[in-house]
Amino acid sequence: MSIRIGILGFAHGHVGSYCDMWRLHPEWGVEVCWGWDRDDERLSAAAERYRIQPIAELDALLAQDGLDAVVIGAETSLHAELVEKAAAAGKSIVLQKPLALTMAEADRIVAAVTGHGVRFTIAWQMRVDPQNLKIRELLQEGALGRLFMVRRRHGLPFLFDPKAPESWHTQAAWNRDLWADDSSHPIDFVYWLFGMPESATAELATLYRPETPMDNGIVIYRYGAGPLVEVSCSFVNHAGENVTEIVGEKGSLVQNYGDVPSCNVPRPAGAIGLKWYLKEDGEWTDSGIPSPSNHGERIKALAEPLAAFLGGERPALATAEEGRDALRMVLATYVSSREGRRVMMNDAGISDI
Repeated sequence: MSIRIGILGFAHGHVGSYCDMWRLHPEWGVEVCWGWDRDDERLSAAAERYRIQPIAELDALLAQDGLDAVVIGAETSLHAELVEKAAAAGKSIVLQKPLALTMAEADRIVAAVTGHGVRFTIAWQMRVDPQNLKIRELLQEGALGRLFMVRRRHGLPFLFDPKAPESWHTQAAWNRDLWADDSSHPIDFVYWLFGMPESATAELATLYRPETPMDNGIVIYRYGAGPLVEVSCSFVNHAGENVTEIVGEKGSLVQNYGDVPSCNVPRPAGAIGLKWYLKEDGEWTDSGIPSPSNHGERIKALAEPLAAFLGGERPALATAEEGRDALRMVLATYVSSREGRRVMMNDAGISDI
């Protein structure tokens, strides 16, 4: 029997990829039946494209007979309210990243999910990417030994779009800014690999145009005796190649073609996506895991593990508590950049952002 779901908001484009893939793969057991959106035009277009029933009132959708779960793809500022309503209705929840805009909103989400005992996951694509899973496996095995330095570069060309200032992604009321929205991907990747750091030291900047603030940023997370972890993001980036570098006592790891600027531009034939060098081997090892030809394939690849979660065949990709931790790491960068100082993860100022 299929899991019957409703979509709460089509603002986040990734949700459309899931809908397409679930329709193409009925064997995954997910049937998209209903949709709601705060924007009537967006709801009408989505209902026609995905062949679902549009419902103008949120409470009416949540009251539909046979509704098992919801996927929340609305603007980030609506996440807490929508999670609270869906949890109170007893529905399983898939939430698009990031969890929320503030720690207070994150606390509301955690309280709703735990208080009503509903199944919940955040749709983090980087946690199911085959190359990223291999990286995590290698680190858990200690293949590189003691770790010293980690760098994750991440980017988008999105802010070159003349229409970017009109997008909800760049509006403070809906999404804070693009750093809050999209740096959450590599920052959660760091959290997924290493857990909560001790501190963050960051520089965030608006370098392209003031209408779309925080277009570039760098943060260094400190983990006790190591490693030092850098996350570097530019959202005015046309092209790239390397995305992950890890330096360890036994060797080094390099990953290429893992974000939009690197994945969506031409690359050399036979280019290696993930490889590592171990001193004892004296040569590079190719993981053999192919890099997708474009980033859209990575987004679509999340649909199957999400279906498995909805069907009870796998645990959450990321819990609400983990989403709250990742948000804390993101918000710490704002405190650090504004105040020009290293910020500990228990800094009271993080809750004021």
